[in-house]
Amino acid sequence: MEKINPLCVGVAMAIAIIFFNAKAYAQDEEPFKPKHSLGLNIGHEQSFSGVDENGNKKLVGLPYWGLDYNFQFARKFAVGLHTDFVTETFKVEKNLESGEKEVVERSFPIAPAVMGLYKPTEHWSFGLGMGAEFEKEENYVLNRVAVEYGAEIRNGWEVFGVLQYDFRWKAYDTWTIGLGISKAFGRQQKSAAAD
Repeated sequence: MEKINPLCVGVAMAIAIIFFNAKAYAQDEEPFKPKHSLGLNIGHEQSFSGVDENGNKKLVGLPYWGLDYNFQFARKFAVGLHTDFVTETFKVEKNLESGEKEVVERSFPIAPAVMGLYKPTEHWSFGLGMGAEFEKEENYVLNRVAVEYGAEIRNGWEVFGVLQYDFRWKAYDTWTIGLGISKAFGRQQKSAAAD
């Protein structure tokens, strides 16, 4: 029987707590209006499990594009689908419990994750999620931890930076740094008198 991943259990519990407590946190002076946002980001994904042409381990840096959809349903909470697209072929060494070394080649993998997001302020977001990395040879389940900082430009447009870490089960881990732009829809417009 396969062991239950404690990180997966922790992520599931955190998401459940967020959903059950969201209503209590949504009670502020101004009424909150839910909003959707769509973002595009670009950056680099790094892995310490990379392998060079001679079979030696090395740090590998991979360019990626990210497409993020979020639904902010309460003032401090949101859910989203964050998808990373790596734009290269690369080799990595898998982290196997047996201690054996297995090198796998990954070709343009796509890694979507369903995220639960906590927004303690208007600018900061902290996320936990679960998803998978899909590639033609083999797919891996993953957990994702992310931190984002965003600054609104105007009319719902925002620039943001992201730092995230992906744990691929029985495979390899990566950390990502990126910069992006997003557009919010459904946001309550400020009145001219408030400006």
